[in-house]
Order: sequence, then C-alpha cells, then structure tokens
Amino acid sequence: MSSLLYIIAIILVIGWILGFFVYSAGNLIHILLVIAIIAILFRLIRGRGI
Repeated sequence: MSSLLYIIAIILVIGWILGFFVYSAGNLIHILLVIAIIAILFRLIRGRGI
C-alpha cells in the first residue's frame, strides 16, 4: 500500500510539473501537487523514507 501511495505521489508531481508549464488544467494541477506533498509527508512520517 505504501509503495502504491508513493507511485501515485510521483505521478501527481509529474502531472503538476507538466501542468505548470502548459497551463491547461488551471487550479486542478495545484490541488494535485498538494495531494502529492501530503502523500510524501505521510510516507516520511510513517518512517519509511523516500
């Protein structure tokens, strides 16, 4: 489960980077970034590291 969460976080960060330069999705990309950061922080807090 934690590896799946990490993979989703990476995909969301990549989507945010692409959306940041394309500006096609607007605020949705920034919401995805926040979700990805929360997922990464959750993984770090659980002690597994990146």
